[in-house]
Amino acid sequence: MNKIKHYLKKIPEILREWIWLFRYIKKYWLGVLTYVLLGVIAVGMGLVVASATGQLINIVTKQADGSIAKAISLVIGLALARIAFNSIASWLTARINIRVTNEIRHEIFEKIMLSKWESLRDYHSGEIINRLEGDVGTVASGVVSFIPNLITDLVQFIGAFVVIMLYDPTMALFALASAPILVFSAKPLMKIMRKYTEQTRKINGEILSFNEEAFQNIQLVKAFDLTKQRCQALGTLLQEYRRVRLEYTRVSILVSAAMSVIGLIAGYACYGWAVYRLYQGEFLYGDMTALLQITNMLSSAFSALVALVPTAVSTATSAGRVIEVTTLPAEADADAEKAIAIARQVSDGELCIRAENVNFTYRDADEAVLTGANFSARSGEIVAFVGPSGGGKTTILRLLLGLLPPTEGSLSVSLMGEDGTCLSSLPVSDSTRRLCAYVPQGNSVFSGTIESNLLAVAPDATEAQLEAALRAADAWDFVSAQPDGIRTVLGERGVNLSEGQLQRLAIARAVLRDAPVLIMDEATSALDVETEARVLKNIMQNNPRRICLVTTHRASMLDYSDRVYDVGNGHLREVPAGEALPVQQTAEAGSESDAASCAGDAVN
Repeated sequence: MNKIKHYLKKIPEILREWIWLFRYIKKYWLGVLTYVLLGVIAVGMGLVVASATGQLINIVTKQADGSIAKAISLVIGLALARIAFNSIASWLTARINIRVTNEIRHEIFEKIMLSKWESLRDYHSGEIINRLEGDVGTVASGVVSFIPNLITDLVQFIGAFVVIMLYDPTMALFALASAPILVFSAKPLMKIMRKYTEQTRKINGEILSFNEEAFQNIQLVKAFDLTKQRCQALGTLLQEYRRVRLEYTRVSILVSAAMSVIGLIAGYACYGWAVYRLYQGEFLYGDMTALLQITNMLSSAFSALVALVPTAVSTATSAGRVIEVTTLPAEADADAEKAIAIARQVSDGELCIRAENVNFTYRDADEAVLTGANFSARSGEIVAFVGPSGGGKTTILRLLLGLLPPTEGSLSVSLMGEDGTCLSSLPVSDSTRRLCAYVPQGNSVFSGTIESNLLAVAPDATEAQLEAALRAADAWDFVSAQPDGIRTVLGERGVNLSEGQLQRLAIARAVLRDAPVLIMDEATSALDVETEARVLKNIMQNNPRRICLVTTHRASMLDYSDRVYDVGNGHLREVPAGEALPVQQTAEAGSESDAASCAGDAVN
C-alpha cells in the first residue's frame, strides 16, 4: 500500500517534468521533426535493403527469375545509399543537437543569473555548474533525440511487424515472445534508474563543488599543509561515487543479461521456425534470409523501445533538477525606467538615500540581523558603517544593492531638487542597482586582462578614461609597469598580483562605472594608511557629488567620513562628532591610530 502511495505521489512530479520538457520540444519542433524524418527514412531503407537481399538470394539459388547483375547492383546501390544517408543524418543530427544544447544552456544560465540572490545562496556554485552542464546536457539530448527515437523505433517496430505478419503470423508471435517480460520489467527498471540517476547526479555535484573549492583555495591548502587531507577527503567522495556507480552497473549488467537471454531465445525460436518452414518447402532461401533480417529489426526496435524507459527516467530526473534552479524567484526589475531616469537627472539635483525602521532577518536565521535601523546619506558625503564582524555591516550593503529586501521598514533613494523638493523617489531594489558601483570584500577580478576587467562595467570607455580610473585608484603606476601594461593577462583570481593591487583594480573598476553611489565593503583593508587616504581623496575629487558608503574596521577611515554609524547587535547608532568608538571596533587598526590622523590631514 505504501509503495502504491509513493508511486502516486511521483506521478504529478514526473508529469510536471515532462510538461516542462515538451515546452522545449515544441520550441525546437523543426529540428525534432527533421530528426524524425531522417529516422523514418533510415528505417524504410533498412526494410528495402533486407527485401532486396532476400530477392538476390532467391535469384542466385534459382528460386526466382531475374538478372543477378541487376540484383547485385541494386543491393550494393541501396547499401551505399544507406551509408551516405546515415552519414548525412548523423551530421544534421549533430548540428541540431549542438544548436539546441547551446540555446538551452544559455537560456537556463540566464534564468539562474536573473534569480534573486538570496535564493541562489541555497546552492553551492559547484552544484549549480553541475546542473548547468551535466543535467542540461541530458535534457538537451532528451529534447532532440527522445521523441524522434521513440517515433523511429515505433515505425521500425510496426513496419517490421507488418512485413513479418504478411509472410508468417506465427513467426511474428515468436519475435514478440519476449514482449510481456520486457513490459513487466519496465516499472521496477524505472524505479532503479531514477534512484541511481539521482544519487549519481548528487555525488557528481559534491565532487565538482569539492574540486572547485580546493583549486580556488590552493594557496590556503598549501599554507596549512592540508594537501594530503584534501586528497583523502576527495578519496572518500570518490569511494562513494564508485559504490553508487558499481551498484548501478551491477544492476544494469544483470538486467541486460536477462534481456539478452530472453531476446536470444526469441531469436532462435524465429530462426528455428524459419528453418522448419524452409524444410517444409514453404519458404525460399531468400525469403528466410530477408525475414530473419526483418525479425532482427523487429526485436531490436522493441528492445530500443524498452531501453527508452531508463532514458526517459534519466531525462526527467535531470529536468527536475534543472526546473528546481530555473524556477527560483526572479528579480523583477520593475522600476527600471524610473531608475534610469534618476540616473540621467542626478547631475541636476541631489541624491538622498534613507533607511527608516529597517528590520531584516535571513530566511534561514532565527534572529534578526537588523532591528529598527535608521540612516541617511546625501550627495557628496562619505558615510561609514563600523562595528564588529557579524554585526550587520555587510547586510546593510546587500540591502543597499537590492540583493535583499527589508523584512520591515523602508529603504529608498530619492532625487531632490535645489529647493529641497523631492523630484523622484524609489524603494531600493534590483532596479536602483543601476545607480551603484560596488567594491566587494576580497578578490573580485575575472579571468582575462586588466583592460577586460575594467571594460566589463563600461564597454565604451576610452583608454584615457581607463587610465584616469586607474590613477584615481592609485593603480596606474603598477599597471603601467607590467610588461603588457593594461593588457596584462591576470591569472585565475588575479594570482599574479598582490591583494592590495587587486583591491585597487576593483576600486578602479567601480570608479570607471561613474555611478552616483559608490559602495565599498572593507575595500581598503589591504592598503596602507597613506595609500588609503590618497585613494579616498581621489575618489571624491573624481566625482564630488558621489555618495560613498563604506564598511570598515579601521579607525583611519573615520577621520574623513561625514557621518559614522555604529553597527552592533542588530542596531544602528549615529556616532556624534568627536565621540570615541569602542576599542573592540577599531582594535584591528592597531598602531595605525596615530597615522590615521595624518591620513585625515592628507585628505583634508
